Amino acid sequence: MNRLADLLALVTGRFGADRVVPPTGFTARLTVFTSAAMAFLAVFALALSLATDRLATRWSEALARTATVRISAPAGQVEAQLTAALEVLRTTPGVAEARPLSDAERRALLEPWFGPDLPIERLRIPTLIEVVETSEGIDTTGLRARLAGEAPGALFDDHTQWREPLVRAANRLRTLGLLSLLLISAATAAMITLAAQAALAANARVIAALRLVGALDTYIARAFVRRYTLRALMGALAGSLLGILAIAALPRADAAGGFLTGLGFVGPQWGLPLLVPPIVALVAFAATRFAAFRQLRETP
Repeated sequence: MNRLADLLALVTGRFGADRVVPPTGFTARLTVFTSAAMAFLAVFALALSLATDRLATRWSEALARTATVRISAPAGQVEAQLTAALEVLRTTPGVAEARPLSDAERRALLEPWFGPDLPIERLRIPTLIEVVETSEGIDTTGLRARLAGEAPGALFDDHTQWREPLVRAANRLRTLGLLSLLLISAATAAMITLAAQAALAANARVIAALRLVGALDTYIARAFVRRYTLRALMGALAGSLLGILAIAALPRADAAGGFLTGLGFVGPQWGLPLLVPPIVALVAFAATRFAAFRQLRETP
């Protein structure tokens, strides 16, 4: 109940006790700087978490609906097995499209590793069939059995061994982003607590004088809580604004850049960084209130 009263008093500003807190000094600069820096980092951690969530979804959806049939056979049997494999795929439920990749497309797949001048016509590179699945999916066990019987050189690959590690890595990055937000909140609380304790200790004589004239510890504590919470809020506003501008200045997502150019917010997500300053203010309120009452109990 006391915490709610303090919070309401902080919002409405019905008291002037915060004038007993020195408006300047290293604790003021430390609080503002810490709040700004942590808010800036929080915006980036939030952007990282959201970007990895989108990345995991994109990778999962992109690879879940596609598969590849690889045909490795003697030169004289490739065409026959390609025709047989395409016929099997055409009559398989769950296959939306199946088409062989051209030499140019296969060259493009190998270009990142071997360069653009790869003589693909001189190499025995397997013939590839791109398979697009319907939303119902494919009975992979039955399809592999049919391919083994009608096109022995054809191997069906549903990309599971590639998809699962990528999605798992993206999910771990998302978890890391959320953990970073928690660590940033804890570090902010610790720094503001130290700043408030230092200010209280430095003003021990002022506190003693206030007690002599009848001021209650609640009145004194509210002075520090209000001043440091507002400092934290101002710093967090500045840090969040800088973070939003920095995120907005990053390159937009594209096919070539992938994740590194997709770090940012999309649509309504741009409103999420605006939650950082009030959250920092609440953290500062709780930390300062705890530090103030603890320090006042220990101050004779």
